[in-house]
Amino acid sequence: MADLDAAILAAHATGDGRALALLYSRAADTADTPEAAAFFLTHAWVWALATGSAETDRLHARLAREGRV
Repeated sequence: MADLDAAILAAHATGDGRALALLYSRAADTADTPEAAAFFLTHAWVWALATGSAETDRLHARLAREGRV
C-alpha cells in the first residue's frame, strides 16, 4: 500500500485527476475494511466525475451496491 499511497500523493501534487480516479479505485480494491474501501471508492467517484471519466457510472454503481449512495 505504500507504493499506492506515494502514487496518490504524486497525482495530487501534479493535479492528475484521471490518475487519482484510477488510484483511489485501486485503493478501494485493496482496503482492509469496508469503511476504508468506501472512503477510497467515494474519492475515486468524485475524481471520475471531475474529469469526465468513463468509469463514473461503474464507480457509482459499485457505491450503490454497497449501500454508500
